[in-house]
Amino acid sequence: MSFPLVRMRRLRRNETIRRMVAETTLGVSDLIYPMFVCPGKGVRQPVGSMPGVDRFSVDTLVEECKQVADLGVPAVILFGIPEKKDALGRGAYDKNGPVPLALRALRRAVPGLALAADVCMCEYTDHGHCGILDKDTVHNDATLELLAKAAVVYAQAGAHIVAPSDMMDGRVGEIREALDEAELPDTLIMSYAAKYCSAFYGPFREAADSAPQFGDRKTYQMDPANVRQALREVALDVEEGADIVMVKPALPYLDVLAHMRDEFDLPLAAYHVSGEYSMIKAAAQLGWIDHDRVMMESLLSIKRAGADMILTYFAKEAAKLLAGGGK
Repeated sequence: MSFPLVRMRRLRRNETIRRMVAETTLGVSDLIYPMFVCPGKGVRQPVGSMPGVDRFSVDTLVEECKQVADLGVPAVILFGIPEKKDALGRGAYDKNGPVPLALRALRRAVPGLALAADVCMCEYTDHGHCGILDKDTVHNDATLELLAKAAVVYAQAGAHIVAPSDMMDGRVGEIREALDEAELPDTLIMSYAAKYCSAFYGPFREAADSAPQFGDRKTYQMDPANVRQALREVALDVEEGADIVMVKPALPYLDVLAHMRDEFDLPLAAYHVSGEYSMIKAAAQLGWIDHDRVMMESLLSIKRAGADMILTYFAKEAAKLLAGGGK
C-alpha cells in the first residue's frame, strides 16, 4: 500500500484526532516539583538565575505547597540550605534542620502531598563536595554512614521518599539497611542512579549554595561519554534496594533514559535540571522562543523517552496548562 491510498496526514488533520492517536501523554501526575527550603520566617527569596524559582522558609514553603497540591502536582522534593556549614555536613542530618522541619510541617498542613527529600552533603559541607573529604578526595565509605543517617532523619520527619544524589558507591544498600533498622521499611528510595557530571547544574548551585570550593565532581558523578556504565550503575542500585531510579540531567541524556526503560521494569524518573529550565526562560525572555510550547515539548520528550515521573521547576506552570487542556 502506498500513496495515494496511504496518507499519513489524515491522522494529523485536527486537534481531536491528534489527541486520539497520541502515542505519549503528559499528565500533571507525572510531575515532581523541586523546592529549596532555608532558615528563617517569612522568607521568599528569588533565585537570580532561575526566574520564577524561590528559596522558602518553612512557613512560606507550606503556603506554596498548598498551591502546588491544589494544582494537582502530586509530589515535591526538598533541598535544604542550612544556617551553618562545616566539613562534615552536620546540617544534613540535623533533626531540626530546614528539611526535617519542613517535612513535619507539610505532613500536618498538606497531608495529600507526597514528600521526597534529597539526600546529599553538598549543600551542607563548607567545601561543597558531596561527601567527607580525605585530603582533597571524597572518601566514599566514610560518607555512606552520614548519608544513611540523613535519610533516616528525613524519613522520621515524614518523607515518603528519600533520594540519594551523591553518587557514592553502595549508598542505596547502606540507606536501605539503615531505614529497615529504624523500622522505616516502607520509605521509598528514589536513587539518582545515573547522575552525570554536567555543566547544566549551574543555576541550581546558586539556588542551593552548593558549588564545590575546589576541583569538580568528576570522580564520583558520571562521565557524559558513557551509557553502558549508566546501566551498570542502575543495576547495582536496583540490586541494593532502590524503588525508583533516575537519570540526571534529562534532555541531554534522553538516550540513557530510553536504554534504562528498555532494560529495567521499575519506575523511572528524570530530572529536568536548572540549566535546562533557565535556558528556556532566558530565550523566552529575549523573544527567541515560545515559552509554553518549548516547555511542554521538552517535558513531553522526556516522557516519550521513558520517564514515569519528571522532576521539573516547570511543574506549576505545566500543571496550569495541562488543566486547561494545553499541550
